Amino acid sequence: KAHGDARRSVLQADKRAVAEMKVVDEPVTVVVSLKGWARALKGHEVEVAALAFKAGDALYGAFPSRSVDTLLVIGSNGRVYSVAAATLPGGRGDGAPITSLIELEAGTQAAHYFAGAAGALLLLAHTGGFGLLALASDLVSRQRGGKTFLALEAGEHVLPPCVVAPAHARVGCLSLSGRLLVFPLADLKRQAH
Repeated sequence: KAHGDARRSVLQADKRAVAEMKVVDEPVTVVVSLKGWARALKGHEVEVAALAFKAGDALYGAFPSRSVDTLLVIGSNGRVYSVAAATLPGGRGDGAPITSLIELEAGTQAAHYFAGAAGALLLLAHTGGFGLLALASDLVSRQRGGKTFLALEAGEHVLPPCVVAPAHARVGCLSLSGRLLVFPLADLKRQAH
């Protein structure tokens, strides 16, 4: 108080700083095991037969994608969960359990997976006979709890997602009793979120 003088700097509110982590866009292969362990290996030249898994586990799928893509996890409850491919562990380890990267509801398991370009068109369906089309980018959610895409009744199960190519014009559905129904792809609802 005795030797101080008036403040000379101005205090004012300014723009908020946002820290962004840049992800290098490079080819990766997202590998998922049947028991839900996920990892991202560099490149697309992955020798699938040489991959090692924990005892009692095996390969669910290997998805050639990019480091900027997203791994979509389709839960047994019809919800879709998202994990950025860049956040998946790499190297030769077993990866990370998918349950540590998303928040599944109680009593729900990860049923199916897809990793690929945001513009990929996917057909999602369940055993009750209902389905829809959606872009992979529309299935991405920022919440760890995912978002609902398919409403399931008791006893119904989610089917693996199918990638729809531009040349595809029809959908074929085969029942357990051996009946085949083929209809135009345009008859399916296109869902955006």
